[in-house]
Amino acid sequence: MPTQQNALLELNRANDLGEKLVHLHKVTRERYPFITRIAMALYDQGTDLVRTFIYSGDTSPLNHYQARLSSCHSLRQLADKRIPRLEQDLSVFKDSRHIHARKIYEAGYRGSYTLPLIFNDELIGFIFFNAEHENAFDQACLSYLDLIGELVGLLMFNAINTVRTLLSTVKSAVDLTYSRDPETGGHLQRMSRYSRTVARALSTVRERDDQFSEYVYLFAPLHDIGKITIPDNILLKPGRLTPDEFEEMKAHAENGRILASKLMQNYGLADVPYLKILLNIIACHHEAWDGSGYPKGLQGENIPLEARIVAVADVYDALTSRRPYKEPWSVGDALAEMKRMSGQKLDPECVDALVNNLADILEIQNSFVDKEGDDTGWR
Repeated sequence: MPTQQNALLELNRANDLGEKLVHLHKVTRERYPFITRIAMALYDQGTDLVRTFIYSGDTSPLNHYQARLSSCHSLRQLADKRIPRLEQDLSVFKDSRHIHARKIYEAGYRGSYTLPLIFNDELIGFIFFNAEHENAFDQACLSYLDLIGELVGLLMFNAINTVRTLLSTVKSAVDLTYSRDPETGGHLQRMSRYSRTVARALSTVRERDDQFSEYVYLFAPLHDIGKITIPDNILLKPGRLTPDEFEEMKAHAENGRILASKLMQNYGLADVPYLKILLNIIACHHEAWDGSGYPKGLQGENIPLEARIVAVADVYDALTSRRPYKEPWSVGDALAEMKRMSGQKLDPECVDALVNNLADILEIQNSFVDKEGDDTGWR
């Protein structure tokens, strides 16, 4: 058995939360070999969705899965009462109407211990410990898992706070950007969640894990931070830009990438996991599928997937939102326009993913409606 010091060193060397969870699972199994799966789900209060995030185990019956907390009676009770849940025999769920409960049982797991993860009075998610046989958990085991759960929750909370520190670092820049640019906080809330919906829809075929879609969601609102470098006479010009003005406007993508890189270095955030996703979103969200975009004229698969996803989310919200210079388009007209742009400006696969998940898109659209005097929407 590794010493505590070696265990901590290995934990610190792990690059992201997924690797840290795998290490903690390994240490846990050395003491309790029957713990064959540890998984974590995140909670989004804005949409009431619980989403799979990371796991460690030989099999994972739930990937790219989400459900409403309000429809998961047992999990909702844990969140409300802030208590753990112990199930010594998961056969009670073999005929459950909930897909996630049935899949856990069908995958061969026979016991479960679940903890809500709450920090600073905020529910951030749940951690699940699964056993390979019934009646596996005794009090000593549960006490140990409570400690592991606290540690995983702390790691998750620190990771979220790291990203939030990054977001706060550029918050004033974003506030300046969106106080000058006719885009609202509702836009940021919607397009970031549209982006996550599209990313999750593509995760399986594109072999991306659930962390990918979560970081796309977290970083999408920063896509246009480079606009703070654009003069007011160009950014706020009501009419068509001249060719020279448009060239200056196009500089915001690369300027934003440079700005984000410098800010992260200055604030010691250069090691933020999935940092490349952020820089790709900022630098490449105006690249076009047919190569006609900017700043580099990248084409097709050479454009990072995360940037293609954000571009589709951004266009859909721009079309369906009111702006000082236009009324909102109907959903039908917007989708028709996006299908026309598919294969030209937009990635056809990303457009299809948005269209095929229209029910989720419309729910987000109706949940984050622009209000009079709306600010940038940052939390």
